Amino acid sequence: MKVRIAVVCGGTSREREVSLRSGKNVYDALIKVGYEAAMVVYNGDPTRLLKELESFDLAFILLHGTFGEDGGIQFLLESFDIPYTCSDPYTSAVCFDKLITYRLVKNLVSIPEYVHLESMDQLDRVKIPEFPVVVKPRREGSSIGVKICRTPADLRDHVELVLDTYGSAIIQKYIKGQEITVSILEIDGVPTVLPILELRPRREFYDYIAKYTPGMTEFVLPAKIPDDATRMVKETALRIYKYLGCRDMARVDGIYSDGTFYFLEVNTIPGMTELSDLPASAKAMGMSFEDVVNCVVRSALRRKEVRRWKSSMELP
Repeated sequence: MKVRIAVVCGGTSREREVSLRSGKNVYDALIKVGYEAAMVVYNGDPTRLLKELESFDLAFILLHGTFGEDGGIQFLLESFDIPYTCSDPYTSAVCFDKLITYRLVKNLVSIPEYVHLESMDQLDRVKIPEFPVVVKPRREGSSIGVKICRTPADLRDHVELVLDTYGSAIIQKYIKGQEITVSILEIDGVPTVLPILELRPRREFYDYIAKYTPGMTEFVLPAKIPDDATRMVKETALRIYKYLGCRDMARVDGIYSDGTFYFLEVNTIPGMTELSDLPASAKAMGMSFEDVVNCVVRSALRRKEVRRWKSSMELP
């Protein structure tokens, strides 16, 4: 009997369209590999979602942003004992929150100087890093709400916008260097670091438009950094992946500058569109898109079998 997999995509976040693109690509790959699959588009009704997932063996989660990467859907599926791909609810919630992530990994990697604000009143009381600075939401994905600010007036305007929209903001020192991303994929149970991808956007930085518009970013694989730096960055990314408890696949983003790797964030549900980073890094290692999808599925199913075995053991 074929394994039945539900590709859960869509959602109600600002990344809905990206999620739908990721979902369609993964659905097509699952069919090619030989799984029985269906796309389950989430529109904000958790009760209906649970009903739709009843007949499946596994949920392949591709909800980006809120309720997808923040632990929401993972908590829901855990509560109803529905197997799913990628990180558990606790790791997902931590990694979606940049402030908590920074506090947890500060002894593992360099982090650009930053301050956290929850009100405009704080802006005049905290020590702002030297301009230019990057203003970003504490919890958001796909570089939505991120802006490089070069003047106090620009900073004040964008902080106010982010606070009004999200309730909290991070102001971080801008690091000029090579934008790189490190993808990690579990292959036969082993977290494997894929070739480092260097991103050369044709915009000010790797923003939402640069991420999802064809021709707006040049991919350099492997990244043009020294061999010793490559080893260091890979080892650091893998330590972060393991320390935070990531599973199946994830992506660690950062900046390489003057011999230092500056950590920016972890993505626990990397994009799987035709322009996404993780599939590109896997391709540079000789893996097809279908190979990547199959690795994720096999890793999740292996976890499902271990869980079933544990639950079947008799307690003394």
